[in-house]
Amino acid sequence: MARVFVYGTLKKGQPNYKHMINTAKGLAKFQGRGRTVEKYPLVIAGKYNIPYMLNIPGTGHHVAGEIYSVDDQMLQFLDEFEGCPDMYQRTLMRIEVVEWEGKGGAGEARAAAEGVVECFVYSTTTYPPEWVGLPYHDSYDSSGKHGLSYVLRESR
Repeated sequence: MARVFVYGTLKKGQPNYKHMINTAKGLAKFQGRGRTVEKYPLVIAGKYNIPYMLNIPGTGHHVAGEIYSVDDQMLQFLDEFEGCPDMYQRTLMRIEVVEWEGKGGAGEARAAAEGVVECFVYSTTTYPPEWVGLPYHDSYDSSGKHGLSYVLRESR
């Protein structure tokens, strides 16, 4: 099992969460909530209003999201869903645990107790330069105050 941190449309209550609970795509077990240890710019960009975490450590906000434990099948699905490695790149990042529900071995409990876990995160280094000038968010909600409605793939 791998640990994945999601900050956008795959979170609970968001438009693509359905994929996280679709066992035909693999297993994803909610472990808790967290935020990036380093600051990153989280922007909403493109004609479909997609949330992107730009891989520019030290800039932006501590981005909030959810931590999942996923099997290889789900990780492969997420790679395809996120257009990895072209649109997003999957990298390991340190995530500060804000709230932990996960159950696991001693290593899991110790990591959660220490307050920081390593997770795969889909961020991007391949973006138009003007995205750096967009507003930065500390968390994403598809129906947030930003007024930028996410466009589902099936509607594009």
